[in-house]
Amino acid sequence: MDNIVLCGFMGAGKTVVGEKLHELMNYNFIDMDEWIEKEQNMTINKIFQIYGETYFRDLEHEMCKKIANLQKCIVSTGGGTITYKRNVKEIKKVSKIFFLNSSYSVICERLKDDNTRPLFQDKIKAKKLYDERKEKYFEAADYVINADLSVEETALKIIDILKNEKGGEKYL
Repeated sequence: MDNIVLCGFMGAGKTVVGEKLHELMNYNFIDMDEWIEKEQNMTINKIFQIYGETYFRDLEHEMCKKIANLQKCIVSTGGGTITYKRNVKEIKKVSKIFFLNSSYSVICERLKDDNTRPLFQDKIKAKKLYDERKEKYFEAADYVINADLSVEETALKIIDILKNEKGGEKYL
């Protein structure tokens, strides 16, 4: 069985939907950012500060290669992972990519009290990044899911798609 890879902007629900899918399907759950932090023994922010973004993106790519060798996993990607074609190429070897498509207004509501996301503190820059990444998520996705729904509704929609995969139907 293919892995289930969740992509989308911060606040789209990748981690919480991934955890719900893990609960419902009994697949292993992997949060890529947590995996990198554990392997590097430092936070993503610290990796960026000390080594820079290029180094981090190379670590991220190595994680994508590792995912290509796993089975029955649910993977929550970092917001930028799927914006790199080399990562998409590795992931698609054994995974279906689900774009959790949340509207910007819903994301703002979900993150209104979250001060831990530096890229979201400037709302104008965050909206620009959202618009830039959204196009790349659409390109990479095997399926696009309305993630403005509840966590459980979103997870059940993914499970339903997997049970009833319809050849080539991308938008459900």
